[in-house]
Amino acid sequence: MKFLDEAKVHVKAGDGGDGVIAFRREKYIEFGGPDGGNGGKGGDVIIEAVDGLNTLIDYRYAQHFRSRKGGNGAGSDRTGAGSDDVIMKVPVGTQILDEDKEALLADLTEVGQRVVIARGGDGGHGNATFKTSTNRAPRRADKGWPGEERSIWLRLKLIADSGLLGLPNAGKSTFLAAVSAARPKVADYPFTTLHPQLGVVRLNPDGTPSRDGSLEFVLADIPGLIEGAHEGAGLGTRFLGHVERCAVLLHLVDGTAADPASAYRTIREELAGYGGGLADKPEVVALNKSDAMTPQATASRLKALSKAAGRPALLVSGATGAGVPQVLRALYEQILADRQR
Repeated sequence: MKFLDEAKVHVKAGDGGDGVIAFRREKYIEFGGPDGGNGGKGGDVIIEAVDGLNTLIDYRYAQHFRSRKGGNGAGSDRTGAGSDDVIMKVPVGTQILDEDKEALLADLTEVGQRVVIARGGDGGHGNATFKTSTNRAPRRADKGWPGEERSIWLRLKLIADSGLLGLPNAGKSTFLAAVSAARPKVADYPFTTLHPQLGVVRLNPDGTPSRDGSLEFVLADIPGLIEGAHEGAGLGTRFLGHVERCAVLLHLVDGTAADPASAYRTIREELAGYGGGLADKPEVVALNKSDAMTPQATASRLKALSKAAGRPALLVSGATGAGVPQVLRALYEQILADRQR
């Protein structure tokens, strides 16, 4: 299934049913009178967050959603049937924005959360409603009210405990594949990851990965960022939005790069430029690809990175697994602290 995190759809709620003009005329009944019933309510369009989805691909091909009109009224004071609602199912973490992509209409962050995005019209009144002491035989009935109609944007921001950040080719996909059952594309060229990838990390208490570990959290691999990403460069701000949901950031820096400290500062500047509190999130910094560095280069680059980050940087190799338990344990401690708040 392809990943899609943004889609535009058009929704139209059902119109209300029409009221009718009808009169009671029965043999041997002296007094008749108006008995036209009201129309039924049109169906709503509802958006509901459900479990088991992590993409909006369903809304790439189906972009129009319309509820049915309510039933018309009938004689003998019969009200028309109300129409069924149309329910659109979306992943947890979906935001609903107005057509201008500025106004946030709803933010669905929990399973089962739903919002009525277009309300169906009320049914029109039949002539029985207009009977008064002075108007005993009204010949008036109203049309049903029109249902709401609008275009909206669906924007998915993945909900994960931790997000993997770094420049292209920093080894994020290799790390995710090493610590979870996820199988992202891994290659020796930049931008191999074009869509966010999610993996469930299961740990033993000592931090070592395990399929049946008692500790677990969700790790998201965010496509590589470049300088100017918060202004739309490269893959742009589209994927920075996924980081907003993460409790902790794991910042991987390529140890084979000439200046790891500069690479670290580039990503931090993009987080600060994007805003949304990304720069203030808890962070674990790790120097990756320790298997490809000499001991002298490892020591100097680890020292420079720690100084740039203002905290001790960890040493890790996603390819060999060296240092992975220490990184995962540091991540889990931060996640656990966030869960307990």
